[in-house]
Amino acid sequence: MIILKSNDELSRMARACKIVAEALQGLKEVVRPGVTTAELDSYVESFIRKRGAIPAFKGYRGYPASLCTSVNDQVVHGIPSARRLGEGDIISLDLGVYLDGFYGDAAISLPVGSVGPEAKRLLQITEEALYRGIDMARVNKRVSDISNAIQGFVEAAGYSVVRHFVGHGIGMELHEDPQVPNFGPPGQGPVLKEGMTLAIEPMVNRGGCEIAILDDGWTAVTKDGSLSAHFEHTVAVTNNGPSILTKI
Repeated sequence: MIILKSNDELSRMARACKIVAEALQGLKEVVRPGVTTAELDSYVESFIRKRGAIPAFKGYRGYPASLCTSVNDQVVHGIPSARRLGEGDIISLDLGVYLDGFYGDAAISLPVGSVGPEAKRLLQITEEALYRGIDMARVNKRVSDISNAIQGFVEAAGYSVVRHFVGHGIGMELHEDPQVPNFGPPGQGPVLKEGMTLAIEPMVNRGGCEIAILDDGWTAVTKDGSLSAHFEHTVAVTNNGPSILTKI
C-alpha cells in the first residue's frame, strides 16, 4: 500500500532528511586516503545522535553499522571495517536517519584523493542518472518513467544498471511501497501522486550488471570486478514538481 504524506508529515520528514544531507556533506570533508571505513561510520553515528536522531541502518535486519561503505567494486551494503582507503579508490556512502516518526535516506559516491578518468566519469554518469530519474518524479507520471529515464541514460553512456537492488518508497518505514527499479519500459507501475515519497537510487556498474553477495551476508560486489557507484535522494512528489528532501 502506497502511503501519501500530508504537508505536515512532509515537513517532519524533511527534518530527518536534512540530517542525512548534512551528514553526507560532512563526510565529503572526512573521506581521504588513509582513513578507515570504521572511522567514517563512527563520524556518522556521532553526527546523527548529536542532532537527537537515530541511525536508521544500525540493527536494521541485523546490519551492524550506521553507514554503508562500499569501495571500488562493492556495489552497496559494504560493512565498515579497519580497511583504509587508498589514493584513487572510490567509495559509496549510504545512510539513513530516523527522527520524529519519519525516515530519510540518501547516498553519494566520492573519489578518494585523485582518481582516474574512468572512475571520474562513472561518478558523473551515475549522479546525472539520479537527477534524470528525479526529473520524472512528477504527478501523473508512472514509477517506471523514473526507471526508464535512469536506464536509458546509463546504458547510452556504456554502463549497466544493477537489477538486484531497487529504490523504494519511504516515510514512516525505511522501506515502503512502491519499489522503484532503475530499469524497465516507461508508462508502467503506479501513477505518481502528490504526497508520494520515494528513495530513488541508481546503482551503476562500469561493467556488467551481475552482482554477488560476500560471505558477510551483506556486501554486494560486481561479479566481473568492475567499479560501481551509487547515488540516492529522498524525493517528494508535489504539484510543483519533484522536491528533493535530502539536498543541501
